[in-house]
Amino acid sequence: MYTEKEFELINKLAAEMKDDCVKFIQDLIRIPSISGNEKGVADRIMEELNKLGYDKVMRDKYGNVIGMVFANGESPSKDRPCIMYNSHMDHVDPGDPANWEGYDPYGGEIDICECDNADMTAKEMVACIHGRAASDVKSGHGFQVYAGGLIVKMREMGYKMEGDFMYTGVVNEEPGQNAGTRRLMAETLPEAGLDFDACVSSEATSLNLYLGHRGRIEYLITTYGRTSHGSCPQNGINAVYKAMPVIEKIRKDVIPNLPVDPDNEVEPASISLNVIECKPGALSIVPDQCMLSLDRRTMIGETEESAMKILQDVLDECAAEDPEFKGEVIVKPDVSKCYTGEEMVGKKFTEAWKIKKDHPFTMACAKALEGLGQPVKYGYWSFATDCAVTAGHYRKPTIGYSGMQEQYAHTPYDKARIDFIEKALAGNAGIFLTASAMDKSEFKALEF
Repeated sequence: MYTEKEFELINKLAAEMKDDCVKFIQDLIRIPSISGNEKGVADRIMEELNKLGYDKVMRDKYGNVIGMVFANGESPSKDRPCIMYNSHMDHVDPGDPANWEGYDPYGGEIDICECDNADMTAKEMVACIHGRAASDVKSGHGFQVYAGGLIVKMREMGYKMEGDFMYTGVVNEEPGQNAGTRRLMAETLPEAGLDFDACVSSEATSLNLYLGHRGRIEYLITTYGRTSHGSCPQNGINAVYKAMPVIEKIRKDVIPNLPVDPDNEVEPASISLNVIECKPGALSIVPDQCMLSLDRRTMIGETEESAMKILQDVLDECAAEDPEFKGEVIVKPDVSKCYTGEEMVGKKFTEAWKIKKDHPFTMACAKALEGLGQPVKYGYWSFATDCAVTAGHYRKPTIGYSGMQEQYAHTPYDKARIDFIEKALAGNAGIFLTASAMDKSEFKALEF
């Protein structure tokens, strides 16, 4: 078991490594890496992993980066725990630079600015890094990569490590099917003879431990009609009009009756109609197709099939009421193109998941933060993450722990507090020490 002495050392080393960690994050922000174009960031991360003394650094055919710190400095072992740290390398478009209040989206600038405290109850003047992905999740790469570097330092100082540290920088998280992490777990790690017992995500948590989120499905509903000249609409069947009762039934009948979390911990299930399109889409032609794109957030207990049935029932009702009605619903397909040239074919679907506060892994994480002098608070994400794969699909014990703040993600105010980066560096290293000291049998598969 680790003592107060080790936790004091972690805080000391984190303070010493903070400046290099911050410079590394600045470098990452200055390298654009919209989904499918992560090569520059991947190269820079691999360079830093080697510099910090990781024992194994590799890249898979999809462009995912893996860095390993082995307890013995030589090779993995199935007899000791392995904790995986996960961060995605891609980011969303920065949008109009004019909205960035004078900051360069790819500048990585540091200044003293107004920023929320951890609880969002007050504003504070603190040093922050600005730029696209500062909060989603390039700062996360910084404190996770450097947490592994801190473990290397402790090992060099003679401290015995009880487990293996795995860092993974993954591609194509933002498009919505968690493609990089799915391929990492299904193909890359088994082929490399690697596995892990628990996962820590760097997605924004404001230094809290996050314990779950809803699932996400992108649906496409298409209603069908028949074209005619726009001057004689009576000769056609307008697919847009056929979509109108579908929209109204979803709004009035479906949304109010979606399931809620029985524990009232995560937000209720939801449906958002975000895009309406029609074809042929010409002013003088009655459209024969109308496409509705819906963002569906699911609860634990809902399956892809059960969530689909709710919408199929709406279409069946419309067909029963209107002999001319024709419509279908599908989960949107996704083809994610990798910077390596590979394609990852899947669906716009991610799983819901939760981990309990009394799970041994959660308790080990809490013990680490307590030992480091950090408050222990819990939360749940509003959005979906790659934890949908590690926890939702594979049922691996998973938590989120991060120095980034959710409210700045995907905005032109994207930034990260430097003091939180230092705390997260220490926190991730501390979590590794406490979790890797667990018995392998304590890494119980998640049940929900």
